Amino acid sequence: MNTDIEHLLRVEAPQVLGALVRRFGRFEVAEDAVQEALLAASRTWPAEGVPDNPRSWLIRIGYRRMVDLLRADQARRRREQEAGAAELAMQEPARRVDPAQETDDSLALLLLCCHPALSTTSQVALTLRAVGGLTTAEIAHAYGMTENTMGTRISRAKQQLARAGARFTPPTDADRDSRVAAVTQVLYLIFNEGYTASAGDRLARVDLTSEAIRLTRMLHRSLPADAEVTGLLALMLLTEARRPARTGGHDELVPLDEQDRTRWDAELIREGTELIDGVWSRGEAGPYRLQAAIAAVHAAATAPEQTDWPQIAALYLWLERLNPTPPVRLSRVVAVAKAYGPARGLALLDDLNRRFQLDQDPLIRQRERAVRAHLLRMTGDAEDAARLYREAASLTGNQIERRYLLDQADRLG
Repeated sequence: MNTDIEHLLRVEAPQVLGALVRRFGRFEVAEDAVQEALLAASRTWPAEGVPDNPRSWLIRIGYRRMVDLLRADQARRRREQEAGAAELAMQEPARRVDPAQETDDSLALLLLCCHPALSTTSQVALTLRAVGGLTTAEIAHAYGMTENTMGTRISRAKQQLARAGARFTPPTDADRDSRVAAVTQVLYLIFNEGYTASAGDRLARVDLTSEAIRLTRMLHRSLPADAEVTGLLALMLLTEARRPARTGGHDELVPLDEQDRTRWDAELIREGTELIDGVWSRGEAGPYRLQAAIAAVHAAATAPEQTDWPQIAALYLWLERLNPTPPVRLSRVVAVAKAYGPARGLALLDDLNRRFQLDQDPLIRQRERAVRAHLLRMTGDAEDAARLYREAASLTGNQIERRYLLDQADRLG
């Protein structure tokens, strides 16, 4: 499918879903109807051209599909009544929903998907699917689950929303903080999946990073006083600034220390640094502000040797105490090795493996082997380093990353 059409469908999907949910209040049916409309567009538009008003086209097809879905269960009177209402809405132009092009329901959908009736994991998974546009396989990778398990979880989340009678309503004061926290986690995961794709022949998926940044900007405009939301936006901008230098002329992966820093996006660095500087002193820093601060230290170094690795290691220690996850612990290993030498890094990695089994964690076992291989190479153990590079390559679905790891192994013999 044409990439321009693919991008358009990704942008319009949340708006179409929002229009159907706002109209009928049936998220679980509306989401299926939108998927059918998107499929119809992907088949029709490449051959017949994109309609003048693509959102209206998608809504119209989505409405028709909702009628079919609601009719499918004749045993329930309520569904029959809603099917009749949907038909009436389609037949009477005055009752049709055709939102203005400037209407954006993405944040409303984010909050709906983060309904308090759902577990945090279900909130994140459902939002990634409905608003972020990630496939079930990509979401499963983010959580270290199988695709079937994640598919079941998403289906159950839709059913829970239906049972809870979830509607397009703002959060209450009582659940606002928890729902915003779930939203920020969703956006963080979308960005991470885009920055290093879990599978495929591209290192990054710019469509996902761009969407995560767009939604986070919207969230920041809605909640300008929320320091962690600001920190999340700063983190994304500072990280995205490095993307142009992450691959070379033949799409090969370029590690941080070897990147041409003149290719980093100076405007994104400026904006991200100003954001984190503006909120750094607002109370105790949370995980997004700490990660943004780490990214800002990297951005401040015009050459690899100028990087303040001891400061980064200290920030990762602070972050680990606040958010003791396997990825954070492994990142601290890298920072300690850079700051104090590979032997220190290996000793810390061994200790963390004994206590937390990082090498067995499905989220980071591939990266754990890559990190250990790099540190072993620095200590002169080429044989073990090459073996671990190959093990790491076998555990990634990203072809760019795999080629890089195999190339490192081949260089060591």
